[in-house]
Amino acid sequence: MGTVTRITEHLRKPGRYVVDLDGREYAVVTAEALSELKVHVGLAVDDACAARLRKAGEFAAMYDRALNLLAFRARSTRELRRRLMQQGESAERVDKVVERLRELGLVNDADFARQLARSKVTAGASKRRLHQEMFRRGVDREIADQAVTDVFEEEGVTDADSIERVARKKWRTLVTMDPPTRRRRLAAFLSRRGYDSEDVWRIVRQLDADAPESPDATVDPDV
Repeated sequence: MGTVTRITEHLRKPGRYVVDLDGREYAVVTAEALSELKVHVGLAVDDACAARLRKAGEFAAMYDRALNLLAFRARSTRELRRRLMQQGESAERVDKVVERLRELGLVNDADFARQLARSKVTAGASKRRLHQEMFRRGVDREIADQAVTDVFEEEGVTDADSIERVARKKWRTLVTMDPPTRRRRLAAFLSRRGYDSEDVWRIVRQLDADAPESPDATVDPDV
């Protein structure tokens, strides 16, 4: 097949090495792959060795793509796997990359679920909305349930606390609107965050009744 004529570190990818065969670039691999395959300058490469080098290069390339996805934002195992598969990668290679990332702690569904739950709770999301978001992101139900329960307990909040805090904050931003529009906007805002309709209209009635500009206003839940 050829002979390894040079091994150099990639100029733009620290930790990646360019392997040249007969003076031409053949594969970009990790230091680990170089060690495992016992690749060195002067090595005579047969077809079997060349195939292993090619696979090592493909693995390194997909591993780097996975790291780029994780650098953009955290992802669940299932979501990361789905994104890599969408790029045309083989299921076998994707599974190896994802498993390696899990071994290194770079992908952890329990940690991901807790981080997501905490960020959404801070933003005023309901438990229902949190579960919906986690399922969309590929988190298993059991892990999602535990994360939501833990975060709500740690933050010392309930859906009732959350909806009142979020509703009052949003209500103040709608002060310039006429009462019917103000009520509709608030109800739609809370509904999009996954709160039960009964709780939504309860807090809307409460805030509307307390509003000095419309002390006698009534709320029609069908508007």
